[in-house]
Amino acid sequence: MMAVSNIYRAATAIRQHVEGSVLRRADLTWTAFVVLWVVWIWEEMETRHVAEEAGISKGTLTGVVRTLEGRGLLERHQHATDGRLVLLRLTPEGGTLMCDLFPAFNAEETFVAAPLSPDESNTLAHSLRAIVEHLEADGDHRRQSLLGDSPPPPRRSGRRPRL
Repeated sequence: MMAVSNIYRAATAIRQHVEGSVLRRADLTWTAFVVLWVVWIWEEMETRHVAEEAGISKGTLTGVVRTLEGRGLLERHQHATDGRLVLLRLTPEGGTLMCDLFPAFNAEETFVAAPLSPDESNTLAHSLRAIVEHLEADGDHRRQSLLGDSPPPPRRSGRRPRL
């Protein structure tokens, strides 16, 4: 319990620190930055893969993309051979923002990890990766065994029901 609680607390503290410093200057949320970063790294990517890489739902991605499109940082277009698929890429303004922003973001990553020795940092990185790989390999099976035959509760969209 202490390990999982501290993972959550550390992730929240890091996110709040970076949002309140580096990302605030660019008026970006953590999620918006991660979406821009994923698209920046891959240059062009299908929306479903961006959502997966960013660790968000496709519905959340839709809202983030609308915001980033409106700010002129991201653009979407149809796949050349499959019109059902939507691809994302940075605009020139989005690319410039990421080139300017990423060094500052990386400097904050360095600041956050400063209390750790190189060995401690490596151990932490490997330990967290082990947890992620375990959940990717066995998490679905575990969830299914815990739920049994009971149907999952309906997803909450945050929207009010239509009358």
